[in-house]
Amino acid sequence: MTTENIYILGIESSCDDTAASVMLNGRILSNIVASQKIHEEYGGVVPELASRAHQQNIVPVVDQALKKAGISKHQLHAVAFTRGPGLMGSLLVGTSFAKSLAYGLDIPLIDVNHMQAHILAHFIEENDFKKPPFPFLAMTISGGHTQIVTVSNYFEMEVIGETIDDAVGEAFDKSGKILGLGYPAGPEIDKRAKLGNPKAFKFTKPKVDGLNFSFSGLKTGILYFIQRETKANPNFIEENLNDICASIQYTIIAILMDKLKLATKDTGINHIAIGGGVSANSGIRQALKDGETKFDWTTYVPKFEYTTDNAAMIAIVGYLKYKEGLFSEQSVTASSRLKI
Repeated sequence: MTTENIYILGIESSCDDTAASVMLNGRILSNIVASQKIHEEYGGVVPELASRAHQQNIVPVVDQALKKAGISKHQLHAVAFTRGPGLMGSLLVGTSFAKSLAYGLDIPLIDVNHMQAHILAHFIEENDFKKPPFPFLAMTISGGHTQIVTVSNYFEMEVIGETIDDAVGEAFDKSGKILGLGYPAGPEIDKRAKLGNPKAFKFTKPKVDGLNFSFSGLKTGILYFIQRETKANPNFIEENLNDICASIQYTIIAILMDKLKLATKDTGINHIAIGGGVSANSGIRQALKDGETKFDWTTYVPKFEYTTDNAAMIAIVGYLKYKEGLFSEQSVTASSRLKI
């Protein structure tokens, strides 16, 4: 493509955040996210409520993204959208809107894999934002996914390890629920972990061969531990909350780091990038930083606004695909279990 200035609209609607972003030549002009607070009272995302909220939010969010970027929809060169993985009802809203907008404007439509986008968010053009060289290892950690991926180029990725049950974000949230914390519990556990002793309580790390993960056993172990201790002392959680959070977080981080160490050994790759909502966790970021001196890693951590679900990461994949002429047909459909 020889267009001098390329404007891409990115749309993200895989879970409970409706997001739109406008990108110019790899640089973000706007990145708007409408979060859905309604799920907090249910302690988790309710798919039907999420899709309804997307329907209400998508037009105002896109309109706001265009206005903040200072362009009209007629200046767009392509519309990129999350095809999957995610909640089917939520994906359908974004997919339908993107297809309609691209068709109405007679511009290319570009489908994006949500998990690839978390990885390629590292290539958004930002000042002082170092990009990983190919090949590198990516660890994508979120509420729905835990994966280690070898990244050979923008569009060649291979999952070499993933969770066989719960995702790491789910382990944080379910542990928080056991402790009576609100949803999502991950940020609260992170905050309290800074005030507690990470070795106050010992939780067993699940034994899983190779590079795969398991968190359901840890979650069950935490549940039984809390039940046992509160039976002996009804005030146990209240009196030890910071130490419990610190110990849970310490164990989860140890599981992630053990697998990363094994992955670098197996592949010989020591450039490591993280992505996904759980990569906002300060303990994980510090553990990666420590890995630079302990294990001779070079690590790449995205800006906070590009860790949780956002449309800037969708826009960068759209931009990279646009330059290669990798467009989608109007017949493209959402896929809730889309693989890398």
